[in-house]
Amino acid sequence: MLHFLPNGKQLVIRRPQVADAAACLKCFQQLAEETDFLLYTPQEAWAFDLKKEENFIQSYLKHPDHLFLVAEVEGEVVGSVSLNQGNFAKQHHRAMLGIGVLHSYWNMGIGRRLLTAAVRWAEAHPKIAIIHFEVLATNERAIQLYRNFNFVEHGRIPNGIRQPDGRLVDLVAMSKQIKPVH
Repeated sequence: MLHFLPNGKQLVIRRPQVADAAACLKCFQQLAEETDFLLYTPQEAWAFDLKKEENFIQSYLKHPDHLFLVAEVEGEVVGSVSLNQGNFAKQHHRAMLGIGVLHSYWNMGIGRRLLTAAVRWAEAHPKIAIIHFEVLATNERAIQLYRNFNFVEHGRIPNGIRQPDGRLVDLVAMSKQIKPVH
């Protein structure tokens, strides 16, 4: 999927290949450094190596019920989105969402485009009917994006995350039913 950003640069949203592992790993580690909104700490992100990232990408390429897309601007991976179908038969109608965009690319519509691509993929999936996730209550920009896509808050997990500096942050549980559950 080709898009144009407000700065005139081209944005490509696509499935990564194993050859993209180094670029994906660099993006992931940079994300962990620049935001506390991810579950991973920078130390945990830096524990990943190229082989682990190659295996991560390969796992998505082999699994038709999971989605992993990257956002690429002028050859640089600047963000990604994933949807993981529930592992057990009783959860196959649900998929967990994960999304991240490098800080220098915020406010360019990349998160919105990644989320659109993920929702469209889930809508076409024969089993997935619900997209769900937890987001840090302090991530107000992301929560607003999700609300714009008609995701609804179902509750909070008080003190669900302990940040590296010791601060406790609530987790907000959100979901969207994208089609009837059968």
